[in-house]
Amino acid sequence: MTLQLHDTATRTTAPFTPVQEGAVSLYVCGPTTQGAPHLGHLRTFLAFDVLVRWLERSGYAVTHVRNVTDIDDKILTKSAEAGAPWWAWSLRFEREFQDVLDRLGNRRPDYEPRATGHVPEMIELMQRLIERGHAYADGEGSVYFDVASHPTYGSLTRQSLEDMQDAGEEMEAGKRDRRDFALWKAAKADEPDTASWDTPFGRGRPGWHLECSAMSRKYLGETFDIHAGGLDLRFPHHENEQAQSHAAGYGFARTWMHAGVLTVDGLKMGKSLDNFVTAARALTEHPTPAVRLALVSGHYRATVEYNARAMKEAETVWERFTQTAGRAAQLLGEHSLAGPEPELGDIELPEDFVAALDDDLAVPEALAVIHRELSVLNTLLAERGGADEAALASSLGRLRAMLDVLGLDPLGARWAQGSGGSDAEHAALDALIAAQLAAREAARAEKDWERADALRDALGAAGIRIEDGATGARWTLGTRD
Repeated sequence: MTLQLHDTATRTTAPFTPVQEGAVSLYVCGPTTQGAPHLGHLRTFLAFDVLVRWLERSGYAVTHVRNVTDIDDKILTKSAEAGAPWWAWSLRFEREFQDVLDRLGNRRPDYEPRATGHVPEMIELMQRLIERGHAYADGEGSVYFDVASHPTYGSLTRQSLEDMQDAGEEMEAGKRDRRDFALWKAAKADEPDTASWDTPFGRGRPGWHLECSAMSRKYLGETFDIHAGGLDLRFPHHENEQAQSHAAGYGFARTWMHAGVLTVDGLKMGKSLDNFVTAARALTEHPTPAVRLALVSGHYRATVEYNARAMKEAETVWERFTQTAGRAAQLLGEHSLAGPEPELGDIELPEDFVAALDDDLAVPEALAVIHRELSVLNTLLAERGGADEAALASSLGRLRAMLDVLGLDPLGARWAQGSGGSDAEHAALDALIAAQLAAREAARAEKDWERADALRDALGAAGIRIEDGATGARWTLGTRD
């Protein structure tokens, strides 16, 4: 089976054929840096991190672009309310996004261009649209796209122009039609001078939609393979991107992919509903890999539910992965969970796993294969000294290789220290616990069962789980008793 991807534009799932054989060009709509990242952002970016990982695992050379919208109305408003320069406000949250995604194990894109760094490309695109009769300047510094001039406007979301009529709103000054959208916004007297640029049409700043068309063309060419983003961006953002790029004569995206929404306790997340969950809050309340697991476990196009039950389940599953992989690594003679990693990319993946991800990234089905492998590995471990070392190594390798595609290899450098502690912290903790285990072993040798149990219970109360095996006692971080 070859890779099949669902195209939002055609609403069909079809074999993926890249523009250039062996290579994939991918543009993902990135954050608007008006505030702290929340779970909705994480759900989208994690979903497409899995896409990148699977494309690379499938042998493609991926060029991944994710933009940063570092200027817009909300950034200017919120920074002014906080008494901060707009560019400093934007940079603060851009860095916060990067830090959070790094913690979650997301691979950084090849290019992460900012809107403010691509004004010349935007001016060039506006001039081309005006020359081709699809845009107009209002003479006051703003430039608008003429939606009626482009016959396929609305095709991405399957809407007609008539459906978009809204007589209830007063038409913005300078527009010829209230459905037209801004490519460029004239500078305002109450906005900082630094938030505008000189153009042939007057001084102003980018409209939201223009940047993505300009930057995708610069880094990926006039026609590229995949444009991805959250489902909420389909209209008007992606509809407008496609219209302005097609009107300019560019092929633009050949496949559209959209990640489903995230709900909290059954409701779409929103500040007005008091269920708004920031990334910082989620990562404080739960182990980082468990958050990643919870958010990638569903199909990327499906709604993902975040609640206490879902997180408890993710924590339990993650603990099973780490416990089993760690025990297998110990039996195979590895001295550290963060030891040298094998070439996971060379390990042959189970056919069912490959088939699942080739079927439009069916992660739930892929996880079912992972859990079957986990059971196989546990069975081998139950044999203790009689386990076939080659079979054990093979099973552990397959488990790690599959989880690595999801960014969740429990023995990889990212997660080997449990919830993300440093090597030094782990070494110090290991030394302290080793002393306690030695004391417990001495008590057991003297048949002082009361003291041995007390030492075990004290470790358990601190969240340290002890497992007695053929090779001795082993500790792992678990939940507090």
